Amino acid sequence: MASALMVDYVLTVAVSTSSGVANLGSVIPWVAEHKVAVAVAAVALLTAMNLRGLRESGTAFAIPTYGFMIVIIGMLLTGLVRIFVLGEDLRAPSADLLIAAEDDHLTGFAMVFLLLRTFSSGCAALTGVEAISNGVPAFRPPKSRNAATTLLLLGVVAVTMLVGIVWLSRLTHLQFVEDPALQIVGGPPGYEQKTVTTQLGEAVFGTGVLLYVVAAATALILFLAANTAFNGFPVLGSILAQDRYLPRQLHTRGDRLAFSNGIILLALFAILLIVAFQAEVTRLIQLYIVGVFVSFTLSQIGMIRHWNRLLPRTRDLEQRRRMMRSRAINAFGAVMTGTVLVIVLITKFLLGAWIAIAAMAVIYVTMLAIRKHYDTVSRELTPDEDRQVLPARNHAVVLVSKVHLPTLRALAYAQATRPDSLTAVTVNVDDKDTRQIQQEWERREIPVPLTVVDSPYREITNPIVDFVKSVRRSSPRDVVTVFIPEYVLGRWWENILHNQSALRIKGRLLFEPGVMVTSVPWQLASSAAKDLDRLDRDLARGPARGPATGHRGSDSRTRHPRRRPGRARRTLRGTPRRTTGAGGVRPARPARRAGDRRDHRGASRVPARRRGLRAGGFAGPRRAALPVRPARRMRRL
Repeated sequence: MASALMVDYVLTVAVSTSSGVANLGSVIPWVAEHKVAVAVAAVALLTAMNLRGLRESGTAFAIPTYGFMIVIIGMLLTGLVRIFVLGEDLRAPSADLLIAAEDDHLTGFAMVFLLLRTFSSGCAALTGVEAISNGVPAFRPPKSRNAATTLLLLGVVAVTMLVGIVWLSRLTHLQFVEDPALQIVGGPPGYEQKTVTTQLGEAVFGTGVLLYVVAAATALILFLAANTAFNGFPVLGSILAQDRYLPRQLHTRGDRLAFSNGIILLALFAILLIVAFQAEVTRLIQLYIVGVFVSFTLSQIGMIRHWNRLLPRTRDLEQRRRMMRSRAINAFGAVMTGTVLVIVLITKFLLGAWIAIAAMAVIYVTMLAIRKHYDTVSRELTPDEDRQVLPARNHAVVLVSKVHLPTLRALAYAQATRPDSLTAVTVNVDDKDTRQIQQEWERREIPVPLTVVDSPYREITNPIVDFVKSVRRSSPRDVVTVFIPEYVLGRWWENILHNQSALRIKGRLLFEPGVMVTSVPWQLASSAAKDLDRLDRDLARGPARGPATGHRGSDSRTRHPRRRPGRARRTLRGTPRRTTGAGGVRPARPARRAGDRRDHRGASRVPARRRGLRAGGFAGPRRAALPVRPARRMRRL
């Protein structure tokens, strides 16, 4: 059932958008020439609107709906009055075209097959009625009665409009074929078949403004129908993800509290169908009918099972009588929708129905595989009662490329974690560089052993991985933590020049069991200047939101003061910058204590345990672009 609904939602977007573009293309030739691009743009626009967040107002959604009903019913009444009252002979634009008819001598099975195919095509008019059943929780109490009344009104309006359009089409001799290029004989060069509503509008209203109103109202209601899928598909995906049948990312809400991943996934699949079928409604509708009637049939079967479960537990005779009546209605509905589904599969299978069936099967198998994977991982990660969780010991390994500030900070941070053993490792790629590292290591008297790993092929990653594996082999029950110094960069192109070796090493070590990889960031001047720029922009926006002035319980000392002009100071790039007054912030002084470290981008300072390290060797840099802190005094404005 879930796989059929997902396919149905995707096809709803593809069919509705393509049909809306076709109606616009009937009156705007440029749209017809670029219908695929326009349909893709329409889906992208709907996606952006739903990602941004749409406020579903009943009035906003009712205006296009009632507008479409008024326009279509008005067109039908006008056409019937002109034909039967005024005696005019209204003719559709396609009335004089010659259509290649089917074989006149069709008998037996061929005639029955043709009639069944026509019947299955007409069943497309039933699509969309399931929206009311899916939206019962949105109705006011009593929900079931209001939903039933709405469904009855929908049936009356839909049947009235459908019968009226078919009747007026026959009166105006309107002709519409599935493949105009093959079925229209002697048509004008470059003939583009217009939609039924547009042809009727041209026959009734001519080529004036009212024709554009008919096309616009039809296109708008179709785009609105496509938008309903953007409301249903993400919610369905979220429910399935919560039940572990789909990736858990579909259960994550975006910054606008919408299921962004589900919206994007729906848009991608819809665009794929639009491009693959060139926005041809007559081809897409073959897939759409299958998805709709599979959902209809499965929902009726599900209701039968529901009543079968409730009947044995119900003893009240009146309730049992109502349940049996409801079960009989659902059984009749299952037989009818199942019959239509079989007819559609027989007559439309080679026309594209197999694609919808295959998609449902693939989604169903994929969901079962995802659920099986999540269950397997859950069983694997569940700790045993007798299993010891904590490792025996922790061995720290610090990677050294040079004896510089990032390396010294990584050593200090590694010692702050209190490992059972601490080793610094460097790879001998160049003998001269290795000797310089060893000499600098001895000169600074760093109390950490330095291990040099040879690399005959001047490669860095494999020797480090082999060294870590050797530590693991010597102590299988222990954990190895690898500390990698990394630069925090402020410009995008700097990432190309730095941290490439660190990324490769981390990518290899992450797949080694019992190995933890820790990145020790070092903020370069470009990143610090970028943080200061961001801070100044935040301060320039004004005071932060908080309790209004004079509000009971507010404290003026804790409110963010309004920024005042202060003296100019010089940034790292040398350009003057205005700093705040007494209520602002200013750069913190550089750390003098050995082993000082910062968390992500230097948001706070935590003194690391030195454990015998020399202060001079681990002092932080003297930079203006260090983390900021509040000023000592804050004056009330």
